Amino acid sequence: MKKSLVALAVLAASGASFAQSSVTLYGLADIWFGSVKADDGVGNSVTQTKLDSGGVNTSRWGVKGSEDLGGGLKAIFKLEQGFALDTGAAKSTSDIFGNSQGNQAFSREAYVGFSGGFGDVKLGKVWTAYDDVSGASNAVFDSALAPMNNVFRSTGYLGNPGNTIYYSTPSFSGFAGAISYSMGEDAVYQTPVPNVTVKDTNILSLNMTYSAGPLALQLGYQAQEATTSFGNTVIGDDTAEFWRVGGSYDFGMATVKGTYGSVANLGNVTGVDADEYQIGADFPVGPAWVISASYAASQGKGILAEDAQGWGIAATYTLSKRTFLYGGYNYNTYEVDSQPDATGEILAVGVQHRF
Repeated sequence: MKKSLVALAVLAASGASFAQSSVTLYGLADIWFGSVKADDGVGNSVTQTKLDSGGVNTSRWGVKGSEDLGGGLKAIFKLEQGFALDTGAAKSTSDIFGNSQGNQAFSREAYVGFSGGFGDVKLGKVWTAYDDVSGASNAVFDSALAPMNNVFRSTGYLGNPGNTIYYSTPSFSGFAGAISYSMGEDAVYQTPVPNVTVKDTNILSLNMTYSAGPLALQLGYQAQEATTSFGNTVIGDDTAEFWRVGGSYDFGMATVKGTYGSVANLGNVTGVDADEYQIGADFPVGPAWVISASYAASQGKGILAEDAQGWGIAATYTLSKRTFLYGGYNYNTYEVDSQPDATGEILAVGVQHRF
């Protein structure tokens, strides 16, 4: 009898311990069908009909969890991998050079840290504080159909770099903030341009946000120290600086969204700058439909002194809490010196499911 009571006590203690920990398997499957057209303005035009992954969000799966350490302190972790739903291949959001990080075991995030009344601390491969706010006020669902995602240059150009220490504050009357620092550790990134590399990128990133009622505001800043080389010749070693200011206001019949972005010394090359903006709105139509439209423009300076602009319109139809249909059209123009404008078009319909 005593042995049975002891066994029951051990099981009860074990159950209490498990109750203080949680592990969640989650994911997102997003796929679209449509047409993509690119025209360089001088007679070369390519149209491709395709089935592709990630029209609104990158398809992904992951495992995340926490353990209650007592006193309001928790240990947290997250492991997340992107994949291409159309082929099953590993994939993640590419950097601005088009380099995929999909060959990594967890290409999107991989971190461990702590959470409590002080906020969150994360160590590992983490999106920067700038990444957290860069698309928060982007209309057209911050998707591949959003013109901002096709014409803006003020993007942290090495994607999710890893080797990151990240801290975010709790919310204070709607205000919150975050800071992250990513260490280059002498890593060398090969760009698609032959013989052009980026080495030893150290990234400092900050954000501040405010959210209360119908109003939301975001401010992001990122400084990237790196050396860009052509072969053995250094072509840029200035600090690239990125700014992003965004805001949205929900009027009920529509949510108006706006974003301003800027970048100085893109590619760490002095004087390669851009200023850009986006304005748009989401219009709920009944309980299931949302229509969103947006216009975005970018003005380049220096050796990338081209202007770009685009517009997009899309709609979502909610089937359940976890599944929706979407479709839309995006058209962009890119100014090329002494040539007709190049253009790009996307026409797509898709479906997304979360689990």
